[in-house]
Amino acid sequence: MSEKVRVAIDVGGTFTDVVKLTPATGAIRFEKVPTTPSAPTEGVLAGFDKAEADTADIAMFNHGTTLGLNALLTRTGARTAIVSTRGFRDVYLLGRTDRKEMYAMTYRKPAALVERSDTFEVTERSYFDGTIATPLDEADAREVAARIAAGGYASVAVAFLHSYANPAHETRMREILQEVAPGVHVTLSHELAREYREYERTSTAVLDAYIKPIVRGYLEALEGNLEGSGFAGRFLMSRSGGGAMTAAAAKEQPVNLILSGPAGGVIGAAAISKLFGTPNLITIDMGGTSLDASLVLDHEPLRYQGAEFEGLPITTPSLNIHTIGAGGGSLAYLDDAGALQVGPQSAGAMPGPASYGRGGTQPTFTDAALAVGYLGSDTPLGGSLVLDESLALKALEPIADQLGMSARSLARGMLRISSTKITGAVRGITVELGLDPKEFALLSFGGGGGLVAVDVARELSIPTVIVPPGQGAFSALGMLMADVQHDFARTSVTPLANLDAGSIEASFQELEAEAITALEAEGFGKPERRLTRTIDVRYAGQEHAVTVAYPETTGNFAEIVAERFAQLHERQYGHIMSDPVEVTTLRLRGIGIIDKPSLPTVPERREGAPTRLGSRVVHLADGVQSVYSLYSREQLLAGDSIHGPAVITEHTATTVIHEGDLLTVGSYGELVVAILADSPASPSESTLLEEVAR
Repeated sequence: MSEKVRVAIDVGGTFTDVVKLTPATGAIRFEKVPTTPSAPTEGVLAGFDKAEADTADIAMFNHGTTLGLNALLTRTGARTAIVSTRGFRDVYLLGRTDRKEMYAMTYRKPAALVERSDTFEVTERSYFDGTIATPLDEADAREVAARIAAGGYASVAVAFLHSYANPAHETRMREILQEVAPGVHVTLSHELAREYREYERTSTAVLDAYIKPIVRGYLEALEGNLEGSGFAGRFLMSRSGGGAMTAAAAKEQPVNLILSGPAGGVIGAAAISKLFGTPNLITIDMGGTSLDASLVLDHEPLRYQGAEFEGLPITTPSLNIHTIGAGGGSLAYLDDAGALQVGPQSAGAMPGPASYGRGGTQPTFTDAALAVGYLGSDTPLGGSLVLDESLALKALEPIADQLGMSARSLARGMLRISSTKITGAVRGITVELGLDPKEFALLSFGGGGGLVAVDVARELSIPTVIVPPGQGAFSALGMLMADVQHDFARTSVTPLANLDAGSIEASFQELEAEAITALEAEGFGKPERRLTRTIDVRYAGQEHAVTVAYPETTGNFAEIVAERFAQLHERQYGHIMSDPVEVTTLRLRGIGIIDKPSLPTVPERREGAPTRLGSRVVHLADGVQSVYSLYSREQLLAGDSIHGPAVITEHTATTVIHEGDLLTVGSYGELVVAILADSPASPSESTLLEEVAR
């Protein structure tokens, strides 16, 4: 009988990352296969084949996908209608009437997903406390449902006023839609967020409805393929808030999957921060299309309530992930002013970088890294993809000729621009939040992270870079560490001084009953459940709140909450006030605990030093070259030390260190790089400007 295994597959814009874990032995296998945008299930099934994972032997399958995100980015989601309370038709389009970029003359508000003509009104209304002001007019509701059915809509978002306090009208509207327009997918706003803020709740419902037919169809097709090949294990999806959800739940609430891929890496980072004894981490995940930067503070990923997609709010718990268009496939081009730019446009999976030999002709970050010498044709990517340097240089030459510089000088400039953009992303989640990067270690992963990590760390004076095992597929590994998560909330705006601890306890018990019901339905018994309470607190009159841990004792309840709120408010905003404090929302997180994988340790080297594979010539400037020692990560042992300059290649990624940098190998195979403050291999901006001028 074959051993049971666990598999995680993270579908990115360019590559699909695969991790296979054999719990009985602790063996972990990392693989990469090309993403197949036109037939996404094919890429996933190819991942199983590449990892030699028989679906009948898979006990648990964790999955992250950018399918919903890509539908939003390309505006190729379902034709969606909104059903609103009569008189509130324009809640979605008016939004907050704010302007994100105050002084940008060319700023244009992102296009809405739904036009005004796609919004329908129904006679009904509830007050903020749930009292019915106007009963639902069922004849009106049926007429609207008939218009939606006749209008060819694939999906509908129902968002009634104050439905967070009384969802009865939304629930009845769904029943009517199912009767009159049975083929239409329905999203109810209160099922995604039982919270106030009508615009944010409506926007979340619209985003969910917009991608629901696509994601649901994909998951149903994938489930069919898996079941047809003998899969009988647990199927989990990675969610934006950092946990996991069952595939059945994901089909009902796909808005929780929008940032599912990047979230896996951050959860993995939090787990290994405890393993490595490094509580504070900055993470950079550089894939083929984008780079995601995030934080781990005191061994916990930085979360916040709500996120945004192109200015459209999502009222669901999310990790604080800053995404920019800087990946291995990012294209280089000259803008209208003749300046060199890299990204956010990407070569994607097909044709990919020019050096892949799949028909690409535009230069990418990967081509630049090959031309400089960081990458080489001597070690195939993923074990099979051999890069062609001549194709990379050919792609670089047209732009280099326009700038009057050599192809390799252009490649160095492209790497510098990418590193600068990544540095800016890291500043955005540290310096702009009042955090000092020097107090963190930089955890680098993704297929391209190791190529830029030491340069980014040096620019920000970060003393240490850590490269985890399986860096190229680390986000997929992180998915294996995610528990199933359900989030519940109730809005209750009440002055803290007037809060009745007994009524709060009763409200939380109701939320806990919902969480237990959901977890039991997914197979989690009492020993596998954990319930966590928090409350949102703010100064009276403030717009935003701070999430505070719920006191374990009801004695001195208000004093404990006020003290914790003051500490967190000062930490996040740098000050405290004497204004009255009020509670806005009660929150409960229900956790279904999953067995976590244990990273295997690597043997220690008893004698000798790591064997060099050879060397790579790295072009530091025109006419200036340096020989970098080449090592295979798979041959490194715990305790090994490597002095830069060096290139460490592995099955799914490459790591570069420069002269003066010192790399040591930890007990789990992690690469720990001590950064030299200044390196001759990292030219300054002024040096690059001089090259361009010449």
